[in-house]
Amino acid sequence: MATLDRRAFLRTSGLAGLALGLAACGGNGTTDSSSGGGGGGFGAVKLQLSWKKNVEFAGEYFADTNGHFKAAGFSQVELLSGGGSGTSVESGLATGRCWAGLSAPTITAPAVLQGAPLKIVGATFQKNPFAVISLSKNPIERAEDLAGKRIGVQDSNELVWNALLKANGIDAAKVTRVPFQSDPSMLTSGQLDGYVGFVTSGPVNLRMKGHDPAYLLLADAGLPLVAETFTVTQETIDNERDKLKAFLTAEIKGWKDAVADPAKAAELAATVYGKDQNLDVKEQTEEAKMQNELVVTDDAKANGLFTMTPELIEQNISSLSKAGLNIKAEQLFDLSILNEIYQADPSLKLA
Repeated sequence: MATLDRRAFLRTSGLAGLALGLAACGGNGTTDSSSGGGGGGFGAVKLQLSWKKNVEFAGEYFADTNGHFKAAGFSQVELLSGGGSGTSVESGLATGRCWAGLSAPTITAPAVLQGAPLKIVGATFQKNPFAVISLSKNPIERAEDLAGKRIGVQDSNELVWNALLKANGIDAAKVTRVPFQSDPSMLTSGQLDGYVGFVTSGPVNLRMKGHDPAYLLLADAGLPLVAETFTVTQETIDNERDKLKAFLTAEIKGWKDAVADPAKAAELAATVYGKDQNLDVKEQTEEAKMQNELVVTDDAKANGLFTMTPELIEQNISSLSKAGLNIKAEQLFDLSILNEIYQADPSLKLA
């Protein structure tokens, strides 16, 4: 299971000077000079993932494997691994390493507040995977259950933890925060009552080891946030709108395929795109099923994958403010491209 460093609530490295870099950099992660028009011919682009290649990016794998990117007019969409020592998506956009990226509001917002001309144009996960993971024999099912508990929290997740406490009016002194490095044995051995982790992997990992997990999604505990957000530069929105529409249309088709076939999603992750990650197909299949619940919500069914209702946008803005990131919705989000896509072709919505 990957460590939670991949979801550091703030990746401060590389933010200094990011706005200047974006303003001055002529590169846009496109390896073909054509910006294209409605007829395609968009050349090759690079999409930076938020983490290493596992089932989290199943929709991208299907869009590539099933030819959706090529049908949309791209000769290639190169998927760049994120995480580890790699740069953030925001820095990648600044340097031209990528044309688009998968990130999160909690990472993009600080860059925007420092002047980087970036926008989130869609959200794959309607609910952030962050959760407090516990065992059913001593479950943490509501935020108020945290009082008196020992909770493992990585340093990189300090802001999300503090925001959760603030959102629920919980005195930090009433919860024992324990240093944590993503080792679930601290929970199963009784050293912890719970830990902050990803609902897509933590409970699956515990079940496969014979334990009965419980979890509390932060999105259901007063801290709604989206994740795996499509992030691009304002220049791309302004000058390559048709190209961006074509790309997002291919992504929608890829994620429709992924949602419909978790087993195939796991197979692509483990044996093709992430074959160097030593992924377990069975575990990846279960993670795909879990993440489908975050991707396919009632709103996503009604309005289309990646869309965000005005209410969800405002909830995200409120959650960001609890983390000390005060930003306006129009500074961070632009869902107009997706709205145009679904207005033009309602059949792209989930059946």
